[in-house]
Order: sequence, then C-alpha cells, then structure tokens
Amino acid sequence: MAVIRDMMPAFKLFQPTTTDEALGLLEEYGAQAWILAGGLDSFDWLKDRVKRPTAVVDLGGVEELRAIRSSNNGLAIGAMATLREVIRHQEVSDSYRILADSAALAASPQIRNQGTLGGNLGQDTRCWYYRDGWNCYRAGGNICYADTPTAMNREHCILGASRCVAVNPSDTAPALIALDAEMEIRNSDGTQIVTAEDFFVGPAVDITRMTALQSSDLLTTIRIPPTWAGARFYFEKSRDRAVWDFALASVASAAKITNGTVEDIRITVNGVAPTPLRLRASEDVVRGQQLTEDVAKRAGEAAVQGVRPLAHNGYKVALLRNLVMRAVRGAEA
Repeated sequence: MAVIRDMMPAFKLFQPTTTDEALGLLEEYGAQAWILAGGLDSFDWLKDRVKRPTAVVDLGGVEELRAIRSSNNGLAIGAMATLREVIRHQEVSDSYRILADSAALAASPQIRNQGTLGGNLGQDTRCWYYRDGWNCYRAGGNICYADTPTAMNREHCILGASRCVAVNPSDTAPALIALDAEMEIRNSDGTQIVTAEDFFVGPAVDITRMTALQSSDLLTTIRIPPTWAGARFYFEKSRDRAVWDFALASVASAAKITNGTVEDIRITVNGVAPTPLRLRASEDVVRGQQLTEDVAKRAGEAAVQGVRPLAHNGYKVALLRNLVMRAVRGAEA
C-alpha cells in the first residue's frame, strides 16, 4: 500500500542554460537525475515521494530547446516548446494540423501554457497503482495490481499487454507517429535519431520505461518531414470530461487521396496499448481503395483483431473500432 507524503524529498536543483551543460549534469548524476521540463508531471511524483532523485535538472533556461524551425527538410520543434507554442505556430497549423489538433486537446489551457511537447511525449503512465507507489512489475515488484479479478482497470490496455497493462498517456504521440516524425536524442556520446514509433517502449522490451530514453539521454528535437505536409488529417480523443482528462482512446490519421482513391495512409491509436500503436492492418484495408462505408467498417474490424479486454474495459473494443471507422470516414472530408 502506498504511503502518500505531501512534501518533496531533498534534492540538488540545477538550472543549466545550454544543452551541453544539461548533458554534462545528466552524465554526472545518471539514474539519480530527474529532468524537469514544464514540471507539471514531475511535482506529483516528487510530492508523493514515489520518485526520489538526487539531482533535478531544470531545462527552463535552455532557450535553444524551445525553437521551432522550418526548412526544406520539414519542421524541427525543440522539445521544450510549450504545447501552446506548438498549437499557435503557423506552419504547424497550416501543414501539420494534426499535431496542433492533438496538442489542443491535451489537459487544460493552463497546462498547455506551461507543458512542453517533450514532456507530453516523455511522461510516465497514469496507472494509479504504479503512481501511488504500489510495488508492481513496473516498480520492481512481481505483480500487476491492475490485472487482478478485483482491480480497477477501466482505463487500461486491451492490446499488447506483457505483465503490465498500463497505457501510454501522450496526446501528441499518435499524431507524430502518423506524421512519420523522428526524435533527436542526445547524450555525452553524441546524437541518435529514432522514429517516433520506435521512441516508445513497451513492457515486453523494458517494463521500467515508457520511451527509448536512457538515464543520461535528452530528447532535444522533434523532426517532422515534409512527406505528409498538407495531407488529409483526422484526430479524435475520447475521454470522460472535455477538459483535463487523459484519453480513454484516441486516433490520428494522415491520408493522401487522389481522385477519391487512398494512395497512402497512416493510422495510429493511443490509450489502448502500452505504447502508441500504428494500425498497419487497418492501413492495408484502406490503401488503394475508394473511401466507402464498407472500407471504413473493415478497417475498424481489423483494428480490434487480437484484443484482450480486462474486467472493466471491454467498452474500449467498440470504442477503438468506431474511432478507426471515423478516422477513415474523416479522411474523405
């Protein structure tokens, strides 16, 4: 059982002004360092004393990580750009609207003003057993408390579980996967580029992490290629309340359509699996087809193949099916 203490543990606070300075601190403190971006998720962890870092590295003063730059290679968004800045950026709105749409549905206006794109992507799961300090698989224990006969698991996954049934909470992740974005990760050894899809890590790979970031890594830039600029976009987030809440399920799609025929399409969902999930089977149903109601239905059915709902989240099966159908229909608009 978790013991909640409304007081932060002691730690050293560092406020670097350059990326290199931040990387040096992460290298020095390793797994004992905590990266502070917007701070909105961090303070809950620290106040509840579930996380006890030795050093907190506040990136708020690293201006180079906030820039949004356009080039012939697409758009490069600094990980410290706020969600509000992303939403209001003209090129994001004009060419990559699906990212603006997804960011605009994150949390509340106050949180979007301070929360960052990198923070939204890198946040930990919202499973309350884990976040309240229960000694589950993800926390180093030998049980998933959400996957028991009496568990409260209405928000948990119906696909891809491996011991842990927690879902990824990011609103912007499915949009960036649909856009075929890339993540630039830096550490003291250099720079690594990974696709947005590969950036997220499920429990079958590493049950202690949600992303590919290691303890000394820093997500610096999100790169969006021009490949899908101006495509037909669709984003929808299903949640209990119209503000604040995390997605019960969400869908993002990008489609290229010529004379009514789908030349190419990418469909990604979140809130139903441990990672944002690209639905290749549904894409295959739609690609090369006219957008008919039959195609939408078959894409929806392909999305729910292999689902394994828990005791209280069976509703997500129909929700996922319908969201994918709506995304396919929406590509026609």
